[in-house]
Amino acid sequence: MTRNEAQALERTDDPRRAEMKTPDEVTAMRRLKALGWGAKRIAAELGCSKTTVKDWLRRGEWRPCAKPSRSRQLDGLADWLAARFRQHAGNADVVRQDLATEKGIHVSLRTVERAVAPLRQDLVAAARATVRFETPPGEQMQIDFGERRVTIGEEPTRVFLFVATLGYSRRLHVRAFGHERQEDWFTGLESAFRAFGGVPREVLLDNARALVLHHDPVSREVVFHPRLQAFARHWGFRVRACAPYRARTKGKDERGVGYVKRNAVAGRSFASFAGLEAHLDAWTREVADQRTHGTTGEAPAGRFARDEAGALTPLGGVPPFTTARDLMRRVGADCAVAVDGNAYSVPWRLIGEAVRVTVSGARVRVHHGGQEVASHAELTGRHGRAVDDAHLAGLVGSRDRPAYRQEPVPLDEAPPPTLLRPLSEYEAVAGGGF
Repeated sequence: MTRNEAQALERTDDPRRAEMKTPDEVTAMRRLKALGWGAKRIAAELGCSKTTVKDWLRRGEWRPCAKPSRSRQLDGLADWLAARFRQHAGNADVVRQDLATEKGIHVSLRTVERAVAPLRQDLVAAARATVRFETPPGEQMQIDFGERRVTIGEEPTRVFLFVATLGYSRRLHVRAFGHERQEDWFTGLESAFRAFGGVPREVLLDNARALVLHHDPVSREVVFHPRLQAFARHWGFRVRACAPYRARTKGKDERGVGYVKRNAVAGRSFASFAGLEAHLDAWTREVADQRTHGTTGEAPAGRFARDEAGALTPLGGVPPFTTARDLMRRVGADCAVAVDGNAYSVPWRLIGEAVRVTVSGARVRVHHGGQEVASHAELTGRHGRAVDDAHLAGLVGSRDRPAYRQEPVPLDEAPPPTLLRPLSEYEAVAGGGF
């Protein structure tokens, strides 16, 4: 036997180094070899490599793979490891450090990871487990915002999509905004109430900073924004926040936001922001409300009309909740103030002056010296400009007073410059003629 053959036999003598085969497969290899078949032909017949066939034929008979020896230092510490692993939220390295400091056991991180592998699977399963629950008609509505870049007027624009989902019927309401401010949440909610014709008994929302001041993930103590509490009292519903870092507890609306992104606006472009809003209204009415929902097996519109419409609290002529913002701005050189990425004109004589801007009821009003000096409809989106021609009256370049343009004069026709003093005075000062 040559040296290479001896080394090959030594390598293949360990069953762990060969591709594992069943006893029947090894028996078949030996039987075919006895019939005069070569290793290549046997490999083609059994669907394995020629090297695998040679290894098992050299071994002569089937033998199970020997289990590798493992460290026994952690024997008897299963309960301790489980408790510490859960205490440290699955961090095996911290468990290894505790082993060294408390038990005097120094092992590698890989050893600890092998020991807690079954525990990790349980921890991951517990973290992902969510019990689906269904709410009765009119009980709950879930709300959320989703962000998407949409081409509007041939320009990529960041759009914030407000999505409200009724828990029972899965009926959707979608609104597009240029921001995700507190008043946008309130406007979206009131829009959903009007669209559904009533108010649910509970609204489940995420922990948005505009609505939730504090939410402790351990004690579950929640501090809502005072204006949100006032808004809820105004419309007569309970407000509830989902658990921090567990947005899937608001899963109906989470999937609704994804559905709107993938179906309603994906790959589409719009001539204007108003065109986007019109498309969302039509899509909700003709597509989202008419589809067969995967969970309920019914169209949301039909399920809503049959069971949920009458379960909502009627609006009863409740007026809108007033959401006004008071801002201070300085009038720029373009005779305008900037609000939320849009420009609104003011009288040009106020350039450089500080003015008070009130945003309320889809109107932007500008006050100076206690008097209203400008009023515009609030623009949607960004980079828009609202201009009142009266604010530019009398300004050079305005429509009623075009800017003065001096026609160029040829050099040979230009009059000589007028001297401020006669040359004789300069001659007297200089002490002689030029």
